[in-house]
Amino acid sequence: MARNRWDREDAPEKHIGLLQLVQMLSLLVIFVAGIIIGIATSPHINRYFDSLAQLTFTNNIASPKISDDNCTILRTCEKVDCLTMEGFVHPDNLTHSMTDDEVLWRASMLPYKKGYPFDRVPKVAFMFLTRGPLPLLPLWERFFRGHAGYFSIYVHTPEDYELDVSTDSPFYGRKIPSKDVEWGSISMVDAEKRLLANALLDFSNERFVLLSESCIPIYKFSIVYKYLIRSKQSFVESYDAPTRYGRGRYNQKMLPDIHLYQWRKGSQWFEIQRDLAVYLVSDTKYHTIFKKYCRPACYPDEHYIPTYLNMFHGSLNANRTVTWVDWSIVAPHPPTYDGIDVTEGFIQSIRNKGNQCSYNSEMTSVCYLFARKFAPSALVPLLNLTSTVMGF
Repeated sequence: MARNRWDREDAPEKHIGLLQLVQMLSLLVIFVAGIIIGIATSPHINRYFDSLAQLTFTNNIASPKISDDNCTILRTCEKVDCLTMEGFVHPDNLTHSMTDDEVLWRASMLPYKKGYPFDRVPKVAFMFLTRGPLPLLPLWERFFRGHAGYFSIYVHTPEDYELDVSTDSPFYGRKIPSKDVEWGSISMVDAEKRLLANALLDFSNERFVLLSESCIPIYKFSIVYKYLIRSKQSFVESYDAPTRYGRGRYNQKMLPDIHLYQWRKGSQWFEIQRDLAVYLVSDTKYHTIFKKYCRPACYPDEHYIPTYLNMFHGSLNANRTVTWVDWSIVAPHPPTYDGIDVTEGFIQSIRNKGNQCSYNSEMTSVCYLFARKFAPSALVPLLNLTSTVMGF
């Protein structure tokens, strides 16, 4: 009897223990199922957040927002290869944002590797240092016509001047970043070096000629091109002038870097080969000396380049200019020729002065390729003579 009583008392406790065991097993099954489901779905979740992050990054960074009044437009960035060979050796855009120091530094670079990795046709860089308008523009446009690929044009104007030419003109878009120039100051040399530096960025430019808005060509393009490209020397007038207009402008404070016997004078209007152009834009030392000690009545544009070349590269220079100027009258400036002065005989007299000069170690009667100074009124008479006298 006692045994049956204890069996009845133990029965409820067994039921309670069994229920707890079932609950624990159920919780364990739910926990394991949760782990399995989590493992199975985690790649999809990762892919979702990865896609969301990529979409957000693309919208916020790769596509710039262009604000337009009350709306925002998303524009996809255009992929531009800034390191193409064509863009490096033949830069088309002259309106860059480089400072003078930056463009001079870049222009001073010389490749040491022989040859060129492109089909290089040597060009002549025509650099116009102007006070603004180009009154003889139609004459130069006729001169360049039909010779694309053999020349480059660079125009320096006052800083705020807008060069207004037609879109089909070879002068279109050829103004370089310019600054105002004060006559007789170092700013004139700065403008010349600025033109050289911008022209040197085109690796096909081999010869560099400095001209003004009052200059004219006196031969057709093919003659000018061959004369310059085939020359073994540059054409910079550089001579010793034992007068107050020459040696009298020398400043002894230039010692010990520049001595009086090295001092030279010459015409501002030069023509030089590429190697000399690189040397000039690379110079800082002597440019600084002229800036400090060559001031009116010393004029840097008449002394800096002639003296520098005489000191370091005299063998590369013909010591003469190819731009004719009339200095027959003693005056601060040469005379300017008007339309009434322009005749066939006058142009022929410039082309053949009856003198000879040295060209590649031989004597020639072709000593000048350009002439100045010509007024705007000379344009029509000059155009009437291009085909009969100048050959273009």
